[in-house]
Amino acid sequence: GAGGSIGSELSRQLYRFAPSSLVLLDRDESALHAVQLSIEGRALLDSRNLVVCDIRDTDRIRQIFQEHRPEVVFHAAALKHLPLLEMHPAEALKTNVWGTQVLVDASIASGVERFVNISTDKAADPSSVLGYSKRLAERLTAAAAHRSAGVFLSVRFGNVLGSRGSVLTAFQKQIEAGGPVTVTDPEVTRYFMTVEEAVQLVIQAGAVGRDGEALVLDMGEPVKIDDVARRLIGEAGRPIEVVYTGLRPGEKLHEVLFGADEVGSSPSHPRISHVGVPPLGTDQLPVPKADATDADTIAMMREAVAREDVRSTAG
Repeated sequence: GAGGSIGSELSRQLYRFAPSSLVLLDRDESALHAVQLSIEGRALLDSRNLVVCDIRDTDRIRQIFQEHRPEVVFHAAALKHLPLLEMHPAEALKTNVWGTQVLVDASIASGVERFVNISTDKAADPSSVLGYSKRLAERLTAAAAHRSAGVFLSVRFGNVLGSRGSVLTAFQKQIEAGGPVTVTDPEVTRYFMTVEEAVQLVIQAGAVGRDGEALVLDMGEPVKIDDVARRLIGEAGRPIEVVYTGLRPGEKLHEVLFGADEVGSSPSHPRISHVGVPPLGTDQLPVPKADATDADTIAMMREAVAREDVRSTAG
């Protein structure tokens, strides 16, 4: 996910630490072009460290890991648009769940020392396909901690300001077009953080995190989306209508950073809380089936999230 909003900023910040090698992997070749340009001021696409690959491709991922032998892996690749994944849940299962397992297996096989899975607040008490898939990814990462000498952990945070497809970007485009600005519900709230701040904390969390944990970033107080929309309209200096469209399937009125049964502690950094994650082996995962209905796939994912892992070392 090196070409995404989080991945590209992560790549830029890691580059400043002058690693001996920085391998950027994404399935989007144009995104790789953009991130190389932002890092090096040129984009010749002339390095083996720029890798076009889909994390669903088990054989290719294994080959890449064997070629580059990374010591640290930041996993920021995911399908993230909640309404689309409600309509196409099998795609979330293939990428966010099984794609994560492909990376975990390749990391273990090649001796990765530290694996950091980028998660989301949707994984805390999940109610959507996105949330289910990211919670399963957290649990797969935790299970890897029982199978590897390396450290495998997740980092969880909320919405990132300015990311591709973010509500802020959508509001700005709607205002530029003269409106209306669409808000799901007048009471809906979300956590927000700038991409630069989020990535700084991700790097620090990756350094201090312990095996099998999820590290939850302090996002401050949740923000009312309606207030954000009206503030942006006020800055535009002209009357623009706000239309309420209603919460979409799987959406929460208010997100949470911690699940109901999670208690965080902050032993290393005042803005990073550590929570335990119950592992889940691959034998407990739903498998994508061509003949399964979308409802069947969603039900299988929901059941897997709630499942206890009777064989936490399974892989």
